[in-house]
Amino acid sequence: MLYSVNRATRRLFLFGNVRSTYRKVFLVFDKQTTTALKFDDFQLKSMRNYATKSQEVSAIDRESEVTTIKKSRREPFAKNLFLGRFDKDVLSYPEVLDRERLQTLQEMVDPIEKFFKENVDSKEIDQNEKISDSVMKTLKELGLFGQQIPVEYGGLGLSATEYARIGEVTALDGGIAVTLAAHQAIGLKGILIAGNEHQKQKYLPKLATGEHIAAFCLTEPSSGSDAASIQTRATLSKDGKTFLLNGSKIWISNGGIADIFTVFAKTKIEEKNEVKEIGRASCRERV
Repeated sequence: MLYSVNRATRRLFLFGNVRSTYRKVFLVFDKQTTTALKFDDFQLKSMRNYATKSQEVSAIDRESEVTTIKKSRREPFAKNLFLGRFDKDVLSYPEVLDRERLQTLQEMVDPIEKFFKENVDSKEIDQNEKISDSVMKTLKELGLFGQQIPVEYGGLGLSATEYARIGEVTALDGGIAVTLAAHQAIGLKGILIAGNEHQKQKYLPKLATGEHIAAFCLTEPSSGSDAASIQTRATLSKDGKTFLLNGSKIWISNGGIADIFTVFAKTKIEEKNEVKEIGRASCRERV
């Protein structure tokens, strides 16, 4: 783990006793719907006929088709174990990406791997307690700060599988791995999955390029992963336009260098003449 990050985050990262007001930028969780494509027998038959006439099925495709059919008829694995049969097909690694995407991914991995082997000096990073500006610049140029941010917002738009593959390379240095993970795996994740379009347009492009770095502020002196016990409060102003954030956070990865913070705090709400406190995540920009 990068010492500069640790030194910064292992000190009290104070959000408390704030006496200025902030623009309210709360994340709104919307329901998402998915639509499944359905084909009737006639459509399926037409598609099969078209595929047969347009091109010959290669040996690899036929083998894949046979495997698919075999998998669909496979008996339950646990049942076979009780009957003394072991299904060896479960040992084959699943092919998640098609050949084109796999080749594209490898073309992305090669320069990243070369850079880490030739230009990243983990010993120097540990001794200086900081990732050098030149290394950070190259990490940004390689697009590593926007791996899972959609292309329309300036990111690479990688899937979880592609992101994990690149993570195998970036993990060659623990400090860089933590910096990148805290930035996109948790720091900007709330905006990505729950932010409205205005918030995405405002924050994601700069987060994708690394111009802005994100942090995730949950842990407090009196609570860790137990989010329900946090003490940080966000009090709504009288005009209902701003919140006063009051509390403290510790162990915030990227806390010392971040520009955008996803902060967890409790707010008061009135429900049936009863005042309750609920936890909320808000997005704050360093000023």
